[in-house]
Amino acid sequence: MEKNTFLILENFIGGKFVPCPAHIDSYDPSTGEVYCKVPDSGEEEVDAAVQAAKEAFPGWSARSPDQRAQVLNKLADLIEGHLEEFAQAESRDQGKTVTFARTVDIPRSAYNFRFFASSVLHHTTDCHQMDHVGCLNYTVRCPVGVAGLISPWNLPLYLLTWKIAPAIAAGNTVVAKPSEMSSVTAWMMCKLMQEAGRSTCDTFRRGTHKMMQHAGVPSGVVNIVFGLGSRAGDALVGHPEVPLISFTGSTATARHITERSAPYCKKLSLELGGKNPALVFADADLDRCIETTGEICLCTSRIYVERSIYATFLEKFVAAARKWKTGVPSDPCNKNGALISKEHLEKVRSFVALAKSEGATVHCGEGINHPDLPKRNINGYFMAATVISGVADSSRVMQDEIFGPVTCVSPFDGEDEAVAKANGVRYGLAATVWSRDVGKVHRVARRLQTGLVWTNCWLVRDLNLPFGGMKNSGVGREGGRDSYHFFTEVKTVTIQH
Repeated sequence: MEKNTFLILENFIGGKFVPCPAHIDSYDPSTGEVYCKVPDSGEEEVDAAVQAAKEAFPGWSARSPDQRAQVLNKLADLIEGHLEEFAQAESRDQGKTVTFARTVDIPRSAYNFRFFASSVLHHTTDCHQMDHVGCLNYTVRCPVGVAGLISPWNLPLYLLTWKIAPAIAAGNTVVAKPSEMSSVTAWMMCKLMQEAGRSTCDTFRRGTHKMMQHAGVPSGVVNIVFGLGSRAGDALVGHPEVPLISFTGSTATARHITERSAPYCKKLSLELGGKNPALVFADADLDRCIETTGEICLCTSRIYVERSIYATFLEKFVAAARKWKTGVPSDPCNKNGALISKEHLEKVRSFVALAKSEGATVHCGEGINHPDLPKRNINGYFMAATVISGVADSSRVMQDEIFGPVTCVSPFDGEDEAVAKANGVRYGLAATVWSRDVGKVHRVARRLQTGLVWTNCWLVRDLNLPFGGMKNSGVGREGGRDSYHFFTEVKTVTIQH
């Protein structure tokens, strides 16, 4: 791309790309240079999107689950057909490696559509007979209406499709607001929605496969408005005709969303921050529990190790972290790309500086092995995997979400102390337990105050099962049945016969 030639995004409203008069600079995290202009949308743009979604709702909600499933499967096909293009764009926009985007983000984005296309066909409702009064009771589930979806910058297309897919599968229409720092693949997906509609019309005109007439995305079913959370996001959350908000992001923003939406009694699903612990017991398989750092809210940022193996674990873990290469996202040898922004890089570095000032030991990473970082992209937001020990449980380094390639390692004595340390923060998203003792892992899993517990594994996800956190890590659950319940309202029908 020539210097000063920028990719200029447009909002997607009512099936059309709509220019915005004002834009926000979006930076390539690996170079620190502006490469994209994102719409700076506000109330006017959000309202236009909501009205388009409202207009599309009656027709879309009237379609059968099978007809809606065809649309989701078509979108999955198109994403898979453009996988490399999306992976390259996700990497440049977000800073992660192309390899990670190619093998995780984009395949999972397509799978989200496929999963919910299948899931929506297999839900059941309740029925109860009241013989003493001659009544039959049964439940039905109806789509809510216009769903407001706000997704974060760490897994841009992955988490956006995780929201869009169940929302439209259940019969809702949506207005989505991606992060202004990573909007490009959402904009690219809008092009695929237009392509799906064109290919459907062509197929229908040729008279092939009658049911294909339903595979296009009708105008207004999916609307995407780009911009700042403080403007576009706030307008969406506060819109009186958006009865439902699904948000993934920070706990601080979620508090504002809760307050802003309270006058309208909106349904909320809030997937928030984490400060996820791993408990490594003495009988664990150390070779399987070494690597868990990075810019994902589910990553392990606190590792508690039973004292008898603490020194051995720390030595092995630091050695592995030093081999975790950080550099230009296009290099397949690199495991870590760049952090999302200069401001975020400085925030993460500030936690390392705080740990040092409090007497902790930094074994590798920030301030130690900078020679391993890229030389030709000195303005990029790179940070090597950083391992710290000797951090007090009360320290902000141990209590606050850092959301970067930093993890703290600390010893414990006994099961009770391990659980107390793990539960000793305000977050409760995920935890990992490493032990060969079956009884121990069951006991510990029940006592941990987290929404997910992995045992002798990490990030194994069955999308049928609930996803969400406890305490300050969120409200509500999403997943196969849970997403369907969130994106629908249940109605009881009683018939006397």
